[in-house]
Amino acid sequence: MFALRIAVLVAATLATGLIAGVFYAYAMSVMPALGRGDDRTIIAVMQKINVVIINPWFLVGFVGTLVFGVAAAALHLGADHRATLIWIGIALALNVVAFAVTGTLNVPLNDQLASAGDVAALADPAAVRADFESAWVRWNIVRAVLHTAAFLVLCGALFVAGMQHGRANASAAPGATETSEAASMSGTGHPGPYAGRQGIGARALG
Repeated sequence: MFALRIAVLVAATLATGLIAGVFYAYAMSVMPALGRGDDRTIIAVMQKINVVIINPWFLVGFVGTLVFGVAAAALHLGADHRATLIWIGIALALNVVAFAVTGTLNVPLNDQLASAGDVAALADPAAVRADFESAWVRWNIVRAVLHTAAFLVLCGALFVAGMQHGRANASAAPGATETSEAASMSGTGHPGPYAGRQGIGARALG
């Protein structure tokens, strides 16, 4: 069961990291480069990107930030995994907010750009660009930061899960069990290994 929990948690971490990287790349290179081009260039390129990016590889990572996150949280329910669950819950909340930013802000801007039609036929490409570019760039940075924060939190969840598993194994080790039993015997009045000798010494002194 531990292997399944970790595998799903790794999948959630990987999906989040990949999507954070995609949006980071937009913020650091794609949009600054397009920003140096003319109006028709940025409109034409973004229209094409918004079509080709809807592919299975992107969707597995994008939707996976939520699907794998929910699955990881479900597998860590229970008092024994509460510390890990808290980290997963925080990361899932960050991914949900980022997902909402994409769905309610970036995607409508993409649709608006697509509805402008053939870039060659635009009467005022500067106005189309102005309505799209600055807002899209701003919200892309927001979602990139949110997904990156979620990725870091999920890395923390993996660390905590490993620590919890290590402690559980240490508690279940034979040496730990024997030590615990010895401490229990001593604390409840059962004779320890030197009890007999101490009794003999006391009688000799008396």
